[in-house]
Amino acid sequence: MLIKRDKKIIKKSKSTKKARPKGKKGGIIAREKRLLEFWGRECPHCKSMNPLIERLKKELRLKVEQLEVWHNEKNARLLAEYDRDLCGGVPFFFNEATGEWICGEVTYERLKDWAEGKKNKT
Repeated sequence: MLIKRDKKIIKKSKSTKKARPKGKKGGIIAREKRLLEFWGRECPHCKSMNPLIERLKKELRLKVEQLEVWHNEKNARLLAEYDRDLCGGVPFFFNEATGEWICGEVTYERLKDWAEGKKNKT
């Protein structure tokens, strides 16, 4: 079944019941997996990671979605869904493509490996 919405054609999959946008040539557009950082505004560990995140964005040209959780209830609920007792605090980094996560402060090399999907060697 095709649904026309906002000048985009959406194909409704019978198996998943989810609408997925179609590309210009008819192929289904794959949703990109995200790199997430959950942080707290007053968290000193989160503040110390900010320069590393900015360096990562600049050098690798990656987008890291930064979600403040101490003053945003919606983001706090999302953190709970991703964390599931893996870390229990912030900063908490999650790579949707690999399922890899990081708890707390880390080196730039570790953060870069996480973002690139390389397995943690430690």
